[in-house]
Amino acid sequence: MKASDIMTRRVITVTPETTIEEAARLLVDKRLSGLPVVDASGAPLGIVTEGDLLRRVETGTDKQDSGWYGFLFGPGRLAADYVRAHARKVSQVMTSELVSVSSQTPLAEVVDLLESKHIKRLPVVDAGKLVGIVSRANLVAALAGKLAQQRGAPLSDEEIRLAMLAEIDRQPWGPRESVDVVVKKGVVELHGTILDERERPALVVAAENLPGVKSVRDCLVWVDATTGMVVPAVP
Repeated sequence: MKASDIMTRRVITVTPETTIEEAARLLVDKRLSGLPVVDASGAPLGIVTEGDLLRRVETGTDKQDSGWYGFLFGPGRLAADYVRAHARKVSQVMTSELVSVSSQTPLAEVVDLLESKHIKRLPVVDAGKLVGIVSRANLVAALAGKLAQQRGAPLSDEEIRLAMLAEIDRQPWGPRESVDVVVKKGVVELHGTILDERERPALVVAAENLPGVKSVRDCLVWVDATTGMVVPAVP
């Protein structure tokens, strides 16, 4: 999938001259957490988010000028904080270093950027123009749609067993040599030994994803390779 498959196309934007009051009202009324900032031609210039409006003198959340703070950061930092707390226009608080993607960017790259940059949304830009925005919410919505579609026809007990063993074989963490699977009327029983406790929930999840599985019984025994301690499944 690409950014164009899930992005919001009707994007609410502001300009650098939009007032902070107008921007704040849009965020509240439209239930948004960020607004792209564009020029008259629709070219993106930056973004203003809820985070840019947290430290405000009106709400008493502006940073207080203490002696140690001024000593550590100097008058330049104090002046910048003053602007953020008292600004009247979007241009004075927006983030200008815009991270964006194109409509053809694969979703894997979109997620990498959202995680690495610690951001919630990415403007989608084609030929220098804003054409959409893709957010974490868009990704969750796409996930919900895929989950609703992927459930296939129920498998027989033997088909479930073979599919489960094949999935264990495919996974680099899969303990294929020490784990066996028994299936009775859609109930999967996991038997055998694991050497890492984190394999236990992974095996349960793998079974739960197979069509026709009604429940999973964890009968696995964990053997700590370091101490030799044996830990059975919790009933």
